[in-house]
Amino acid sequence: MSDLTRMTAAGLAEKIHSREVSAVEVAQAHLDRIAAVDGDVHAFLHVATDAALASAAMVDERIAAGAAPASPLAGVPLALKDVFTTSDMPTTAGSKILDGWRPPYDATVTARLRAAGVTILGKTNMDEFAMGSSTEYSAFGPTHNPWDTTRVPGGSGGGSAAALAAFEAPLAIGTDTGGSIRQPAAFTGTVGAKPTYGGVSRYGLIACASSLDQAGPCARTVLDAAMLHEVIAGYDPMDSTSIDQPVPAVVEAARHGAGGDLSGLRVGVVRELSGEGYQPGVRASYEDALRQLEKLGAELVEVSCPHFEYGLAAYYLILPSEVSSNLARFDAMRYGLRVDGGASAEEVMAATREAGFGPEVKRRVILGTYALSSGYWDAYYGQAQKVRTLISRDFAAAFEQADVLVSPTTPTTAFPIGDKVDDPLAMYLNDLATIPTNLAGTAAMSVPSGLADGLPVGLQVMAPALGEAVMYRVAAAYEAARNSEDGVVIDRVPSLEVSS
Repeated sequence: MSDLTRMTAAGLAEKIHSREVSAVEVAQAHLDRIAAVDGDVHAFLHVATDAALASAAMVDERIAAGAAPASPLAGVPLALKDVFTTSDMPTTAGSKILDGWRPPYDATVTARLRAAGVTILGKTNMDEFAMGSSTEYSAFGPTHNPWDTTRVPGGSGGGSAAALAAFEAPLAIGTDTGGSIRQPAAFTGTVGAKPTYGGVSRYGLIACASSLDQAGPCARTVLDAAMLHEVIAGYDPMDSTSIDQPVPAVVEAARHGAGGDLSGLRVGVVRELSGEGYQPGVRASYEDALRQLEKLGAELVEVSCPHFEYGLAAYYLILPSEVSSNLARFDAMRYGLRVDGGASAEEVMAATREAGFGPEVKRRVILGTYALSSGYWDAYYGQAQKVRTLISRDFAAAFEQADVLVSPTTPTTAFPIGDKVDDPLAMYLNDLATIPTNLAGTAAMSVPSGLADGLPVGLQVMAPALGEAVMYRVAAAYEAARNSEDGVVIDRVPSLEVSS
């Protein structure tokens, strides 16, 4: 494995911009790594070899001409979740119904990455339409966790997280509807952040649940995630929910946090996310993290968010309801798959959806359609929205007592492939700790917090809306403390054995 693939994004950028190494060499090293290990990992659905090398060459030409790099990450490779439209690559959202579809336009996130000179290596695997917690619901086969290829990498963005953990890319983009960035980060020993809802444009992001979906950065270090965050975030008039406010100074906060001093900060320990139901090793890792935060000078404050216990139930009414509305656009009439199922448009539509949608998508469409149906809207969807309001109020009250909140990211470590795929309720419980933040629209991230039974565990750091700066500061301080005690986190991610 090339030394270039083990470097941080910040380190690669420094070498590229100083002309110590070319962006083309860096891109090629990662493409070679993908060729060597992705047969075992299956992180990518599409590898854009020619486009990636051409993009990297443009960065080299600009630097050679004496011009400033387009951004601090110019020339650094990235893996893009296959839920963002890309005009030069297929965009499938992990579904047969979009197999081979090439969009006529780029998502805003895609466009911002290109404008920043980031080298897009290709599109990563995901649960179909971002519905899942294991990447087993992809129509194109599961992704495998690089720590143990018999286990899942989490979901729905398991491809992006696995690409990072397998050293196929130093950066990735994910989306988080109920934990789809943070849960894979915890399962793969990487970093993943869900920005404030509206902090990153959703234009060109194929919708799962429009009031919950949020794009965000994935990386192997907190600083790398912060640098990517600043590239993709910011107001976009093409997204009606986009926040017209300055992007929080997360890179500065991450650099400051790496100094390791959290004196004066209050860290809220959420009672409802700190009780029973966690794997013993996950629990032990969390308790160690709390002690470490205290050593860094933070004041631990217990806070109660009593309505969090209803979050899972509310989420699995709100999300399917929005899914049933959003996926109605896949009608076999305009783009994507078309199956000849009869003489009428309705028959063609029914046959196409039967062939094109997977079982989890069908399950959620049916649930959502039922929840929105006449006579049931008030009892289900309406009640769930009231719970959502109560959860938002819980967060508001908690943030009056603490600057950030913390919890384990997931109840368990990565589970074996096939272990929960036929048990939807068991699968849904993976998002127990991550869902409340999506319902409230606030910010959260997962940072590696050690190992349990040889597998990664994540610490979740939650912040108020547009409070990403303090979130990155705390995460960076904790990361730095772990590095100094345990060795460099990045070097503990396993290197897959590649047969000769």
